[in-house]
Amino acid sequence: MTQSAPRSTPGPTGWWRALPMAALLVLAGCASAPGPAPLAPPSLLPLPAASTDGQSRLQQVFEHYQGTPYRYGGTDGGGFDCSGFIRTAYREALGQVLPRTTGQMLAAGAAVPPGQVRPGDVVFFRLQGKERHAGIYLGQGRFIHASTSVGVTASRLDQGYWRPRFSQVRRFR
Repeated sequence: MTQSAPRSTPGPTGWWRALPMAALLVLAGCASAPGPAPLAPPSLLPLPAASTDGQSRLQQVFEHYQGTPYRYGGTDGGGFDCSGFIRTAYREALGQVLPRTTGQMLAAGAAVPPGQVRPGDVVFFRLQGKERHAGIYLGQGRFIHASTSVGVTASRLDQGYWRPRFSQVRRFR
């Protein structure tokens, strides 16, 4: 398991060094839907020191399931695919039921300009030309998701693998 990021928010230069870096991940298997060409990831400015109640609950759900293995079609603690994890995290942390697949999530969520992403928004990534992967934005450039290689994990939007694959953001609250 990885260590949590420090509670204090370092200055804008170098704050990202305090966050854990996830291994390079190759993800596939979630339902897909066509979408726009890749965009630059959202701004990675630090958040204020105080977090929202929903953000704290999402962090707790992540910590509970961190390391749970990837399972195609999985929607519970026995294994998750990316949309199954998002759906479970939203239900447990926020009491909200989301659609089951990434394609359904894309259709149901409200589009968010990348510069306006907030903790709890769902971020989507293009793999093999389609939105095949998604995760939940936690703030400070981090998102949580179910990875085929390491299970439920946290990664960075500006990480080499994710940056060119980031495509869009949806909001459900």
